[in-house]
Amino acid sequence: MNAPARLPLPPSLYADTAVAAAATPPLDADKNVSVAIIGGGFTGLSTALHLAEQGVGALVLEAQEPGWGASGNNGGQTNPGLKHDPDQIEADFGPDLGRRMIDFCYGTTNFTHGLIRRYQIPCEARQNGTLRAAYNEASAAAIDKTAQQCIRRGMPVKLLNRDELREMTGTDRYLCAMLDTRGGDLHPLSYARGLARAAISAGAGVHGETPALSLRRDGSRWRIETPRAVVHAEKVLLATNGFTDDLWPALRRTIVPVFSSIAATAPLSDEVARSIMPTRPVLYESGHITVYYRIDQQGRLLMGGRGPMRWISSPSDVAYLIRYAERLWPQLKGVSWTHGWNSRLAITKDHYPHVHEPAENILISLGCNGRGVALSTAMGAQLARRLIGGANAEIDMPITGIKPIPMHAFWPVGVTSAVIAGRVRDRLGI
Repeated sequence: MNAPARLPLPPSLYADTAVAAAATPPLDADKNVSVAIIGGGFTGLSTALHLAEQGVGALVLEAQEPGWGASGNNGGQTNPGLKHDPDQIEADFGPDLGRRMIDFCYGTTNFTHGLIRRYQIPCEARQNGTLRAAYNEASAAAIDKTAQQCIRRGMPVKLLNRDELREMTGTDRYLCAMLDTRGGDLHPLSYARGLARAAISAGAGVHGETPALSLRRDGSRWRIETPRAVVHAEKVLLATNGFTDDLWPALRRTIVPVFSSIAATAPLSDEVARSIMPTRPVLYESGHITVYYRIDQQGRLLMGGRGPMRWISSPSDVAYLIRYAERLWPQLKGVSWTHGWNSRLAITKDHYPHVHEPAENILISLGCNGRGVALSTAMGAQLARRLIGGANAEIDMPITGIKPIPMHAFWPVGVTSAVIAGRVRDRLGI
């Protein structure tokens, strides 16, 4: 078997500034392990770490290098919760599982920052809060509804008015926002590399440049072929998210892979940096097409949102994000934008994360829907529990069947149309 060519990291700010990667050489000898994990993003690495902590032999197989995909190339926001409001989650999954899901998903940021502190992972982590902001009446009503549901459940959230937001953001764009003090940010590629290093130190194996070429039952175990070696595993976790292929039948058709893009400035002058997000929360807008941003620890502004449904390599590829930043903060005009990049994340039809068990000793987790940094980290502990305990080990997320999205072959056209329509609806405030 010929090994595929290694792809370089996307040309991101993170690739230029991350901590050094741990040694994750290609797998070049056959292995027998308790758990094989396919995918070296946050989900796979966190699961490997939590398995290794409990003495379970885990082996991560990553096609490129840990953090190469969306895990190492996202907006760097650690945001609590799910796409849906708490009341909707309880309505969809009932009072028992629904409440457990709410407690789990709104606790993912504390879990993640606690893990970072426990392993002393150098990734510029801060917990300065998340702002979910509205600039039209429809979104303002939705945010008020979410905030009231969270407050009723005793969560540390606060509804901010326009004046308070102007002080926190440096712009008068927003009508209101929900501040959740559990949110924060980090350097995602440094974090991915730190998770890999922690998993390895705990006893897990992590191998880059080792794509899983095939997966099939071989007696009582699972056989995974890679370019240079074969892995036999008692159990397998698939954690490939936006890069899911046809390794498992129909799985690729359960998610829509979309590109999320980011543009980053050079470090801003002290005066300008102090005028934008002075208390350094992160922010994402409530709209049909989400824009999100933060100021990093070096005073750079990182603006993210939906961009072209193709790979990009320059800030000019997402000029609309730069124009929007200048609309929010006119003092940015003339500032140098040094990086523009993107990666693929996975969107599910129902906007819930999906966990599947399509066969004995096969577990699948994918579809973070834009909340992957904290959610996928915390999912690692949940998935490890299930992999160790089997069907008797209850987790705080539903386990569902694989249901391909109808007309999946047309998703590129659908995504492009949805982005255009969403931008129009956001401008019109409908």
